[in-house]
Amino acid sequence: MSATPPPAIGSQGAVGLRAELVAVVITVDEGHPRVLASGRPPQLPAGPLRQDHQSLQDGVRAFAARQTGHTLGYVEQLYTFADLGRGPGADRVVSISYLGLTRARDDVSAWMPIYDLLPWEDHRHICADAEPDRLLQEIETALGRWTRSDAALEEERRDRCAHVFGHGDHPWRPELALHRYELLWEAGLVGESPTGGHPSGLTGPSMLHDHRRILATGLSRLRSALQYRPVVFELMPQTFTLGQLQEAVEALAGQILHKQNFRRLVEQQHELVEPTGGTSRATGGRPAKLYRFRREVFTERQQVGTKLPLPRAR
Repeated sequence: MSATPPPAIGSQGAVGLRAELVAVVITVDEGHPRVLASGRPPQLPAGPLRQDHQSLQDGVRAFAARQTGHTLGYVEQLYTFADLGRGPGADRVVSISYLGLTRARDDVSAWMPIYDLLPWEDHRHICADAEPDRLLQEIETALGRWTRSDAALEEERRDRCAHVFGHGDHPWRPELALHRYELLWEAGLVGESPTGGHPSGLTGPSMLHDHRRILATGLSRLRSALQYRPVVFELMPQTFTLGQLQEAVEALAGQILHKQNFRRLVEQQHELVEPTGGTSRATGGRPAKLYRFRREVFTERQQVGTKLPLPRAR
């Protein structure tokens, strides 16, 4: 006997379907990357799709302005999340996510530090000659237990852990933030995992539904974009020093960059920035030259690609 086909979506008694926009809105405030989030558990700005928006990108810009009062600069579609069980009840919730960047404002009460939510992603405090980071050690130990829990998958899991967390001879790659989150979720090391039971002190607080996965997706995309497009300028004030620019890139990358190499790479991006003729004494030391970003160069090179660099850590 053939099986009875499932009822169509939208039919009476069947699983419902609803679509929404989710925004990962990121800023950098005094060297700290922050994401717009609120509530307990924290959640990203989200709302239903509307028919009066000509495009999804227009929709997310209008949505962000209406919900947050912030005008987005750079906007990019991330991913459509549509797995069953993402939201409450039996309905399937389809979330179309976007990454948006905006400059910091004085009021940061609605913003959460990204590295409070993804604490393993911040390596700025790690030096080659320093003591091993305690959090990363605990995560490595917990991943080791998970790796050994299934003999048939042990080698595959060990190689995967080494690749995404930079163990052994593998380098730490900032753009693998999503891969790291998904590995921790699979290993049950985040609270929102079905098998998760670890305290927030290890891997940070859970977010609503799968919003932390969406945040990790946005951080991965932004870190990748830093390597080929000058998107960091959407987060900078009108004028800035090269030190402030480096601080912003380091904040987003989660790692310290070699000062001279960074400045050399910036200068190699011909006419991407230009001096204003002014100086700043904000650091308290010698006056630092102020620069501005040449918007016409950005508009032109958006199409062909240029990078405001994410060089190797020192």
